[in-house]
Amino acid sequence: MEHPKRGDCWLRLISAPHDRASGKIWEGNRKAAALFDGRIQKPCLYDVIESSNGDCTYQAELHQYVDEPTCSPSPVLRAPLDTPPSWWDSLRTDLEYVSRTATDRVAVRQEWVDRSVPRFLGVPSPRVTDWATAHGDLHLANLTTSPYLLDWEGFGLAPVGYDAAMLLAYCLLVPDVAQRVRDTFPILDTALGRVAQIIVVTELLQSASRGDHPELMPALTSLASEVS
Repeated sequence: MEHPKRGDCWLRLISAPHDRASGKIWEGNRKAAALFDGRIQKPCLYDVIESSNGDCTYQAELHQYVDEPTCSPSPVLRAPLDTPPSWWDSLRTDLEYVSRTATDRVAVRQEWVDRSVPRFLGVPSPRVTDWATAHGDLHLANLTTSPYLLDWEGFGLAPVGYDAAMLLAYCLLVPDVAQRVRDTFPILDTALGRVAQIIVVTELLQSASRGDHPELMPALTSLASEVS
């Protein structure tokens, strides 16, 4: 949309019943803006307006427009990625900043890990000892060619290395890019990184069991065998 003062913008609209118009997804972009706007490569949040009508509450968010494509049309990468070393350096620097930023939001819970890892991988659940703030949904459909990091609704505390593990998992079908992820994020080759990968694999296998990206399942199972 075109704003009279801001020019081209993104407009995000969400709605929920009055008693559900709060919480992680409802507040995510506002809290991310307070922590990260102007500090990392993300679209700035210009304004938020809420209104009520009948049984629902509506929220409109006005975001900076980013006039460049995402690196993939879907979370699962299926084609080679032509990005320079500076792209990877910028991404690593921004994710390091995010990881050092304190938050009370939670993206992954130990209770979920304890329930889900044995169910989907058939191995004991790992105890997460090190937590850091994560974007929470890092894949190449949420990264542009700058790279801007998009879609901050789910950010919060997660196992150290979680964002890198998520990006790796979604790139597994393109081995050259998966290797570039590993080279960019050495945390993946540590005990903490392996725990993060186990948790991400579990999460994506759970999603696949519900019909999301089932084509990833063989690669995810293979990765789980490597890091378990």
